[in-house]
Amino acid sequence: MPPKTLSAFFLGLELATDQLRASIVDENLELVGVEVVDFDTEVAEYQTQGGIFTTPGDAYTTPVEMWLKAFDLLLEKLGKNYDLSRIKAVGGAAQQALVWWKAPVPPLQALDPRLPVHAQITSQSFSLQNTPISQDTSAHTHALALEAALGGPDLMASRVGTCAHPSLVAAQLLRVREAWPDVWSRTGRVQMASSFLASLLTGTLVGMGEAEASSTGLWVHAGSQPGGQSGWDEGVMEIVGGNRDEGHRIWQWLGEVDVSGGRRRIGTISRYLVDRFGFDSETIVAPFTSDYLSSYLSLCPSPSDAVLTFGPMDIMMAPAPNYIPTRLYNLYPHPAQDASEKKRYIVMLSSRNADVPRALVRDMYTKSWSAFDRLVAIVPPGGSIGLDDKLFSFWLLQGDSYPYSHVKGIYRFETGIKVNEFRDLRANPRCLLESQILSFRVRWSRTIPTGVFGSAAGRARNASSTASPITGASQKRATGVNNSNNMGLPFDPYDYSTLPSRILTTGAAANFPSIANLAGDVFNAPVLMPTTQIDAAQVIPHRNAPAVGFPARAALGGAYVARWVWAKEKGTPAGTGRGGFEEEVRRLLGKRWGATNGTLLRTSVNAPSTTKTTSAAGSGASTPYGHGSRLGSTVVLEEEEEDVEEMERAPMAASGFGLGFNETDMHARLRTITSSTVSTTMSGGSLDAPSTAFTTPDLGGLTSSNPQDSTTPVAPSTLQPVTAMPTSDAELQLGLAKVAEPDVDAFMSYAALVPEYCRLEGLLIKAIV
Repeated sequence: MPPKTLSAFFLGLELATDQLRASIVDENLELVGVEVVDFDTEVAEYQTQGGIFTTPGDAYTTPVEMWLKAFDLLLEKLGKNYDLSRIKAVGGAAQQALVWWKAPVPPLQALDPRLPVHAQITSQSFSLQNTPISQDTSAHTHALALEAALGGPDLMASRVGTCAHPSLVAAQLLRVREAWPDVWSRTGRVQMASSFLASLLTGTLVGMGEAEASSTGLWVHAGSQPGGQSGWDEGVMEIVGGNRDEGHRIWQWLGEVDVSGGRRRIGTISRYLVDRFGFDSETIVAPFTSDYLSSYLSLCPSPSDAVLTFGPMDIMMAPAPNYIPTRLYNLYPHPAQDASEKKRYIVMLSSRNADVPRALVRDMYTKSWSAFDRLVAIVPPGGSIGLDDKLFSFWLLQGDSYPYSHVKGIYRFETGIKVNEFRDLRANPRCLLESQILSFRVRWSRTIPTGVFGSAAGRARNASSTASPITGASQKRATGVNNSNNMGLPFDPYDYSTLPSRILTTGAAANFPSIANLAGDVFNAPVLMPTTQIDAAQVIPHRNAPAVGFPARAALGGAYVARWVWAKEKGTPAGTGRGGFEEEVRRLLGKRWGATNGTLLRTSVNAPSTTKTTSAAGSGASTPYGHGSRLGSTVVLEEEEEDVEEMERAPMAASGFGLGFNETDMHARLRTITSSTVSTTMSGGSLDAPSTAFTTPDLGGLTSSNPQDSTTPVAPSTLQPVTAMPTSDAELQLGLAKVAEPDVDAFMSYAALVPEYCRLEGLLIKAIV
């Protein structure tokens, strides 16, 4: 008998803000390898913090040369630990950033395999050596200027599929032209970071896919007008370039866009990588995309699901069958679909005010993430047991997209009146989180009348839809602005039939039991999390980067796409039909589940052992003390009683920040690596955005902030992260486990808050307060 052929491997790469990550899966999508290069520690000579340089003026940049050196280090690790000749395809993703090549662009196909890449492509190869990343907001005013030039947010969205936001590629281009004309004149090519990474693999300059082109603010999708064709918008490029010639130059910089849908190779592995690291010369390179879309692909959401990602930016994504662009959301073509399929899209809602406000509130009002989580758990919905004295807060520290384009500051409201500080300081963490999640819930409901979700949205797509718990199926409220039953809202806040049937969540903040429960209650939907993240959370519960040995979701998404494209080219059953990308991944995982008699997917490779609860079904409740979103709950672990007592002793005057914090303390906590500080007041009118690289870090053993307490520092207790609840086999075989169940009573409490939340939000948007 001939020897059994070794299983093929598929490599997924992710160029994240703080790391370059790799995940390897086999033909059954079982995890077989994980490697990572951490920018701060393994290429420390660049002196980044979280992979970032932060400077005054909301600038967040990163050195492109650091990416090249990390690329060399990662491939050395992969070549040392794995047989790279078994890798049949490579896919991947990257953060949203631009790479500015200097003219002429170095010949990537002529690299010498005896030397590392970074020795041949140096910082001198780039006209902009430190490039802005997605967290950068320095181009916010340029984005608003472009939006105004295009006739406002509605006209801009209908034309190029998105309205203004600070990380818009068109705005970054405009800023460089105006601020650094020498950089502009030296540039020979501009690439998205994902295309740049793919180019290092193929040895040729690679263009972007249509999903990423749609995020630039320069692209017109064919679905925007009957009989239209997708392509670069010459008029917008002329505005950005300043004249027609410079606009045409931008077109040449960005290059051609792959509009095939992502189901074909963009090239094969370069001769350089074959000779230097032993890749098979026939290895396919699949299309690369953005990190958030790749994470979405790794979760395989159903049509009635929503993906909620917590991080430096909070993002909510959901599948959509129609292309109907508005300023309410961003809309992208699905990055992994065959040209023969009916076009599918992904709706995205985003918030830039995410990890930074959470970290700031933690520092201002608690001693640790553990205390933060417990404080959220014991405070009732709305920050008060009373029905008519609910508390609301809006932490808008950074320039954001619609509807907060022109709103900046910290705003708190008690009984509908703006205050400088809540009377009960303990309400601040919960009110912040409620504001963040309620924002997504309200914006989701406002998208439904656009028709982007088709005739039914959320769980209404399922046959067994559930009507409003107030009105019943036979007396459903008609929606409309003038409907008095809806309290002036264009939707029924008590009707959850149009909300997602499941929330699939990722990101470090989702590891907090209080936050997972809060998301489930606001949407009245079960919250599920990848088992890879649940197990990683038991090791490091409050870090956005995965724990050692655990895969990143975007890297896994790249590996899944690589497997899918390879199967298509090989002509296997997995590549010849059976539906779209998600259906194929579900089929493969279902096949693996059956072949292994229901064995859970491997969640890590050579990870540090932990004695904490893992992601096995039924391994525990979603919090250490059961479901934590109950009205008037007073349950708190004994080890946190000191924190709560300290909060009760803290001064309640509006001028205090809680636990004795003062403005000097806050400045110290917002200090950047350039030693710049933030000059601000907390009175609510406006607040300069903090120049900080926070990605929900843990500051360790903070001392007591009570000025009367001069005792020795007390180390905070460890955050107890979410663990898996009983989960169905259908979800477990996809690598998902339930971490929170909805509570209809809690949902009703939040539904009652929605009208007042919307009223206060309207006051902020109109600058009335």
